[in-house]
Amino acid sequence: MTTLITYLAEDNARIRDNLIDTLREIADVRVVAHSATQAETSQWLNTHDGVWHLAIVDLYLQGGSGLGMLAGCRRREKYQKVVVLTNYATAEIRKRALELGADAVFDKSTELDELLAYCVAQTARLAQKEELQSRGE
Repeated sequence: MTTLITYLAEDNARIRDNLIDTLREIADVRVVAHSATQAETSQWLNTHDGVWHLAIVDLYLQGGSGLGMLAGCRRREKYQKVVVLTNYATAEIRKRALELGADAVFDKSTELDELLAYCVAQTARLAQKEELQSRGE
């Protein structure tokens, strides 16, 4: 079974822990690292370039923001996706996040099911890609 290698930037420990468990259960997502700051997030993503499939980033982090991280994460592989998960998913925030390179934006309080569906779809795409590669296509 294909596992989506994921990085999580979330400064609320309870939300982070619950999200990690839920993602593992429902979408076969393995969170390999996490942090609570923009600097730690940017450093990990840059030093592990090509290793991860998905980064889930909270908009407001300790010592920075998810928007600042997005600006530094524009040059990533096509298969690497970055999504913003926030309590502040206004139309303006969504627009700005997408302009900075986010692949999607989800509201923590109303769109967790959509985030999970996104992760399931990304896992399926990765599995399909791996299957094609194993057959030499």
